[in-house]
Amino acid sequence: MNDLPHAAPAPLRIRLDDLSDPRIATFLQEHLADMRRISPPESVHALDLDGLRRPEIRFWSAWVDTPDGDHLAGTAALKRLDAGHAELKSMRTAAALRGQGIAARMLAHVLGAARAAGHTRISLETGSQPFFAPARALYARHGFEDCAPFGSYTLDPASHFMTRAL
Repeated sequence: MNDLPHAAPAPLRIRLDDLSDPRIATFLQEHLADMRRISPPESVHALDLDGLRRPEIRFWSAWVDTPDGDHLAGTAALKRLDAGHAELKSMRTAAALRGQGIAARMLAHVLGAARAAGHTRISLETGSQPFFAPARALYARHGFEDCAPFGSYTLDPASHFMTRAL
């Protein structure tokens, strides 16, 4: 997928996903490998396929059509913490498609789904390292503010916590 052109992608198709497509497994393995390469082991909070298949999690995939078929462009998940609070998980855009607004469209989709599910707050954990600066900037542009650890998280110098009301 890294040979995809950096031109604007075709219309993005976002779908609630059952994680059965093997391309998603590969995409998420790459995500976990990146997280393990960048963050200390105790600070990697990304979920594997089994973790994403838990009943309290909804998972979306985003696809673009190209002349040689459809390509996985991005992923995002929403974990229900309680009736009013959800956590954003597994936000990732394909490396070859970064900088084209895919993450912003995925985030808007998940925020809408969280509102529709009755959540009044959404929080997230991302890394504090420079690699994660674009993600933190994206979240800030969409109304997220820094916050204390939430749920089962604890203070961690490699983690950055953000939240926003819906």
